[in-house]
Amino acid sequence: MPSLWRALPLLCGLVSSFLAPLTQAGDYQAGTLQVVMPWSQQLPPNAPTAAVYFTLRNQGSADDRLVGVETPMATEAQMHQHVGADGMMKMQQVDSVIVPASGQARFAPMGNHVMLLGLQSRSHLVEGDSFPLTLRFQHAGDLQVQVQVLATPPSDNGSR
Repeated sequence: MPSLWRALPLLCGLVSSFLAPLTQAGDYQAGTLQVVMPWSQQLPPNAPTAAVYFTLRNQGSADDRLVGVETPMATEAQMHQHVGADGMMKMQQVDSVIVPASGQARFAPMGNHVMLLGLQSRSHLVEGDSFPLTLRFQHAGDLQVQVQVLATPPSDNGSR
């Protein structure tokens, strides 16, 4: 029995390290804005770009606007949207995205997303890793979030 008590802290540490990605893939708050579950998909080592997804919720009574993004993971971070043109889906860079009062703006595959160009280090695009992303809002200011790298997209794509 004494050896069990000595092993208990080790066991608790293992369990908490296993569950940490589940509890740390959190939400972030800036004023009345909430950033829900920022994530990016694991990529092969030679991928030249990556995309980041999340949901922005505005719990306030006035619109806000996402006006910029940046990360040390890439030489450039841009906001993009997918648009249908001539029967094909194309990406188009946008200067800003409105987060409506009492509403939300989703960044999801085949929709709005943050495109990371000129990746600095592919070692952080492995499942279980994370990297910082700064979101610049017109009214709420700057908010740094941790983007979780996942092997497969979450089932709700951050819409919870």
